[in-house]
Amino acid sequence: MVVTAPAAGAHGGDGARVAAALGLDPSSVLDLSASLNPVAPDPSPIVSRHLDALRRYPDPAHASACLASAMGVPGDRLLLTNGGAEAIALLARLLGGSVVEPDFGLYPRGAAGPRWRSDPHNPTGRLAGREETAEIWDEAFYPLATGRWTAGGRAVVVGSLTKLFACPGLRLGYLLADEALVERARVAQPAWSVNGLAVAALPDLLEAADLTGWAAGVAQLREALIGLLHDQGLEPQPSDANYVLCANAAGLRERLAPHGVVVRDCASFGLVDHARIAVPDADGLARLEAALCAAG
Repeated sequence: MVVTAPAAGAHGGDGARVAAALGLDPSSVLDLSASLNPVAPDPSPIVSRHLDALRRYPDPAHASACLASAMGVPGDRLLLTNGGAEAIALLARLLGGSVVEPDFGLYPRGAAGPRWRSDPHNPTGRLAGREETAEIWDEAFYPLATGRWTAGGRAVVVGSLTKLFACPGLRLGYLLADEALVERARVAQPAWSVNGLAVAALPDLLEAADLTGWAAGVAQLREALIGLLHDQGLEPQPSDANYVLCANAAGLRERLAPHGVVVRDCASFGLVDHARIAVPDADGLARLEAALCAAG
């Protein structure tokens, strides 16, 4: 019996599910369907220093203040959330909204309401031009594209620290807005939403952050990835982010999966025959090249 990879999920991060279906060791799978910081240090040593937090109810006050200080914003304009997904869900519930397709699948798709826009754009990876407008901006990947925390001057921003620190299991995100909207979101947020291990580790993670160095490292690896994809006859598109949208990629996810590499199928974006490929580290580039060659 021929075993094939399961259908792509709606948001990437399919490595463990693909491994289970194909009988692979999950730790051996290179999951390039999840766009994380490829040059971030392993967060485990920092997080492991805070295991005592598991025995206390979480208090996000200190972690929130540290993040506000790092970002250079007033503390009462920032709300720490359980990943960027919770920040999006809170705002979607309070404000609704609309998008211009394609864009990230978690945004509300109403006929009216505030316009949502990812920056860099997901899935194309391009930074917004000065002429582009939106009422709610998702800057989840902005620091890795620019080396800066935020574009500034935007009324409402959501972000994801789990992308920046390459720790999606920890669930850390934020909402940045005026005090009134932040307070409305705080009231709507479930109690103890951000877990104690996350809020305990965040100040130390912030101390170790190197936004400018990380953005430079991502840019260098991204150029290497684009060159590799060109050499393999694919059609990588220009990108400012830690991922690359690739045209002429029909069936690429299915071809690479048996070789232990997972990429993001973009059918859920309405981009059939496209794939989004996260920028890997140097070892990951070598593994991707080997898988592309083996898959033909």
